Amino acid sequence: MTHAPRPRLFDRRFARRLWKLVRVYWTSPDAKWGGLLLGLAVALELGTVYGFVVMSDAQRSIFDALQEKQPAAFFGAFGLFFGLMTFFLLVASFRIYVRQRLEIRWRRWLTEHFVERWVTDDGQWLLSLHGGEVDNPDQRIAEDVRSFVASALGLSLSLLSALTTLASFAGLLWALSGDWTLPLGGMDVAIPGFLMWVAIAYAVLATWITHRVGRPLVPIHFDRLRAEADFRFTLVHFRENAETVALSHGDAHERRTARDRFGRVVDNWGQLIRAQLRLTLLTTGIGQANGVVPLLVAAPGFFLGKLTLGSVEQTRIAYGQVSAALTWFVSAYQEIAQWRASVERLCVLSEAIDATRAQLARADGLAISRSADGALRLAGVRVELPDGRLLIEDANAEVPAGEEVRVLGPSGTGQTTLVRTIAGLWPFARGRIETPPPERMMFVPQRPYLPIGTLRAVVSFPAAEGSIPDERIRHVLEQLGLRSLAGRLDASEPWEQKLSAGEQQRLALARALLQRPGWLLLDDATSALDERMEERAYQLLREELPDTTTISIAHRASGAHHPMRRWTLEPEAGVCRLLAE
Repeated sequence: MTHAPRPRLFDRRFARRLWKLVRVYWTSPDAKWGGLLLGLAVALELGTVYGFVVMSDAQRSIFDALQEKQPAAFFGAFGLFFGLMTFFLLVASFRIYVRQRLEIRWRRWLTEHFVERWVTDDGQWLLSLHGGEVDNPDQRIAEDVRSFVASALGLSLSLLSALTTLASFAGLLWALSGDWTLPLGGMDVAIPGFLMWVAIAYAVLATWITHRVGRPLVPIHFDRLRAEADFRFTLVHFRENAETVALSHGDAHERRTARDRFGRVVDNWGQLIRAQLRLTLLTTGIGQANGVVPLLVAAPGFFLGKLTLGSVEQTRIAYGQVSAALTWFVSAYQEIAQWRASVERLCVLSEAIDATRAQLARADGLAISRSADGALRLAGVRVELPDGRLLIEDANAEVPAGEEVRVLGPSGTGQTTLVRTIAGLWPFARGRIETPPPERMMFVPQRPYLPIGTLRAVVSFPAAEGSIPDERIRHVLEQLGLRSLAGRLDASEPWEQKLSAGEQQRLALARALLQRPGWLLLDDATSALDERMEERAYQLLREELPDTTTISIAHRASGAHHPMRRWTLEPEAGVCRLLAE
């Protein structure tokens, strides 16, 4: 497993990447609605802080009434406190609802952004060109987007709440401890806002220690996401190929692979829980020790009669709020570390997509134009591998519309790559190709793609389900020997696992017969059929699609008696030349 560079917690590079990720949504058309929800969420956060301030004053009144033994004042203050608490609970609950509404809007837009960029014709090159940097793009889009949005909102709103709390309670804490004196060297020394200075000093020390202890969490979370995704992919890969593994008696190998990948999860988990244990011990200790500070400092003043019990209680509350605000970084450190890893993984994915597109653009030395007469022409076409090595040199050929071409040559000479170049799926080529419009072309690979859905959707792909009459679908399936499937158009199954390789290829050929393309490119699309069925398939294509130009790769002589053009790739000194007959 290739390891990407482990990110630091914060630096300029992170700030640039974060802004690039954040602006995807906040510069989108949906941002106006997101802004309204964000404004409401901010207002509710501020309302919550204000409720804390008012409730602290009500609590002071309650304790003062207790100390003075005034029942009427006590119950009056308690009634006010109960009303404020009810209002606070409503505001606190509604702010969670508003945050979640904003979260799903942001997540939906960001997910669609990455899906639009990943699920494209260029997406196939991402892993082949940048696979060492980008592991599990599906997991990054599904999980890291969710984690990024949830933590971005949660952390930013909680930071806002902490800053507002600090502004609201700092003045109160300063006033409450404004004239406190400390006995130093036989003298009473007055320190204005003494508890405020204590809270600041405590927060600075706690933050520094927390960062020192918790810093390893960032790379650990980064590796955790990769290890979990790799293990999950192993299990999914086995599920999709369970029959092949069973027939190969490869279950022991698959179990070893799964155990090895889960072993990485376990190792990473051990690192994570040890790091979290150290951080939890530290933060819990900081919180517990900090909780008794105001009582220890205020107790002498209460015993000397300078402070009332209500003042002590209000001081405790104010100190707790100020201290919690100042130590926000301490309490949020674990979430920040996990969020930082998600930001890194999403930005790496985005940058890899950009790099892939840039690399493909640089490799685009192939001029593709539309032919006026519907013919296919290759002029001086050079086909290369992604690393720049030459595969096919100076290919020149012409195919009039409506004819059939068979591409021949030893395995590994580039038949598939040549056909993909013609289809516009291979960018590493130079020269000039004249083709018919791409919407009239259909490419059928050796292993066809079977989407998730009903059999009707599978046969209709890439057309929409229901766009082709069922009677027509059943007729074509019967023509290709798939009568058993003709009555199961409404069935939804994992078809890649249910159907044999030959049945899958016949389904792909059924698509061609149903959609009637002007040009049909077959990349060894009949390799899993027996010779009789292969001959039948080619005969159907000729009969049903008489005006379709067919370019096919096949390694058997089926249909060789039928007149057709032949392109032969002959290797010479490591490079192939195209001989067109």
